[in-house]
Amino acid sequence: MSKAMELARHLETLHINNMYKNDFYWTWDKTDEELDAIFTVADALRDLRERNKSTRVFDSGLGISIFRDNSTRTRFSFASACNLLGLEEQVLDEKVSQIAHGETVRETANMVSFMAEVIGIRDDMFIGEGHKYQKTFIDALEEGYRDGILEQRPTLVNLQCDVDHPTQCMADMLHIIHYFGGVENLKGKKVAMTWAYSPSYGKPLSVPQGVVGLFTRFGMDVVLAHPEGYEIMPEIEEIAKKNAEQSGGSFSKCNSMAEAFKDADIVYPKSWAPFAAMEKRTKLYQQGDKAGIDALEKELLQQNAEHKDWACTEEMMSLTKDGKALYLHCLPADITGLSCKEGEVDNSVFDRYIVPLYKQASYKPYIIAAMIFLAKVKDPVKALMAMDASDELRKKF
Repeated sequence: MSKAMELARHLETLHINNMYKNDFYWTWDKTDEELDAIFTVADALRDLRERNKSTRVFDSGLGISIFRDNSTRTRFSFASACNLLGLEEQVLDEKVSQIAHGETVRETANMVSFMAEVIGIRDDMFIGEGHKYQKTFIDALEEGYRDGILEQRPTLVNLQCDVDHPTQCMADMLHIIHYFGGVENLKGKKVAMTWAYSPSYGKPLSVPQGVVGLFTRFGMDVVLAHPEGYEIMPEIEEIAKKNAEQSGGSFSKCNSMAEAFKDADIVYPKSWAPFAAMEKRTKLYQQGDKAGIDALEKELLQQNAEHKDWACTEEMMSLTKDGKALYLHCLPADITGLSCKEGEVDNSVFDRYIVPLYKQASYKPYIIAAMIFLAKVKDPVKALMAMDASDELRKKF
């Protein structure tokens, strides 16, 4: 029996009917079985592709991507996922669209979605605005479908907002599951989600928030570490606490990188901006206060510079379990001595983990494809089994 067939049979045991014709905003909206389904379908699609089996579930249709912030991995992962399933990606560049001339979100949403099956949106820079924009966009599509403007209602995949980065964190988790040999081996593993120094400011909170919001669901001991003043959204901390209680794991906080790294099985040193500062920046942008924004940037860069010792060094890695913790990063990292003078991680540490880091990133196209697949395919088990049995190849030899 093929791996894809085994995975399809496991999928058959899960209660996932609510995923069909639904959206993916953030991980804590999904049940444990729904998360399991995404991992399962991602692995099945990867197995089918590696055996050159066709995974096209669409003969036509568009996947619309809207990136309101820069991106490399997520941008190409979304394009790859659309292509894998038979969709053509179309990038909506707001600078060359009528949005630049004042077109409303409601109008844009309907005009780009006549033949769209999925909308992927990244809007992560402004607290209180990213998720709001995604919700406004999809609400407009809901109205368009209800009023007969659209023949189908496209599904949303959150490619990162101000609250969560679900495609990244799900890819991270699938990497961890494979690295440790199964989800059953994760209980009791210590995860250090720590702030790290960066010579730039304004990095989103959505990765650390996504990590503590997801990893606490797997019975792991998750530690959130940062200098005083670099707090994340308090409501996400509450979600992490609740998840840990339900899974039998734990969630704790500290202001010491060394304490977090001590005996850790997994480390995730990553810079982010303080929640309070991100709230202030959003208000300044709304007011068009450029001088205020410049002053805030200068202030935050000075604040960052006070914590250059928060770096993933060889000495810090030696504190982890057997000195061999799995190092994670969403990339790109600020690499000391390579991409910057001083940054999040020493070049020697980063170089030693470069292969697992790239493997970590390689799961994202399949995670996104699985999210689309489960939202658009009414009988995903039947579809996977048909792909596995089909003689249609992805490429001819």
